[in-house]
Amino acid sequence: MENLSTSVGIITYDHSHLKTEQILHRLSLRAQFSHGPGVDIKLLALPFVHRAERNVLFQHRPDQSRAPSTRELARFHDFEFLSCTYDSIPDVADYYLVAGAGIFSNAAIGKKKIINCHPGIIPSARGLDSFKWAILGQIPLGVTLHYIDAEVDAGQTLEIVETPLFPDDDLEVLARRHYELELEVLCEFMSILNKPNRAISHYPSNPARRRMPIDLEREMIAQFPCYKERFAANSVRV
Repeated sequence: MENLSTSVGIITYDHSHLKTEQILHRLSLRAQFSHGPGVDIKLLALPFVHRAERNVLFQHRPDQSRAPSTRELARFHDFEFLSCTYDSIPDVADYYLVAGAGIFSNAAIGKKKIINCHPGIIPSARGLDSFKWAILGQIPLGVTLHYIDAEVDAGQTLEIVETPLFPDDDLEVLARRHYELELEVLCEFMSILNKPNRAISHYPSNPARRRMPIDLEREMIAQFPCYKERFAANSVRV
């Protein structure tokens, strides 16, 4: 029987975007060295809105603008490039991966299988700056692969992977490892979908958060040594 390819739409911005570059690089390498069914990738680009730079004490994610434009990436990889909006996503793929986006309308989501990797453990760390809120709240740090729906970070959970934490880590090292884990788990979505369902460990529920203000960020940084003492010995190997 012929192996049929899976069509995957990468939702991104019509702009330079590092995470999109990194996802496409990983997926392309997987396809190059795999002997299984292929993956037909399309880029679906949202209009990009420039936002004023925020003043932060610690930048926990790399500068996403330090990358080629998504149009250039599509040309380089010979991927179809389509426009989309938060109210309308073309019905062109079996699965959609969120490389960058805000909140979609119910009409845009419809019955599409849109998968996100949230940089926090749902439902404990929902919303923005999850890395920082996890440390401040003294809760486990990790990423959650999940389907998206109309509620923020509340769709069906597919997998949770805790971020390994080592006694010698500083915030920069941990943030880098955490970001890389997010990329890897998102790119392994097919393997995760194809594995037998297993029980997801229970985590306490917290409300979705907004960006962390400077005063709480300062407290988060001060609490990091205590956070390591609590969680480094219990970190999970991946």
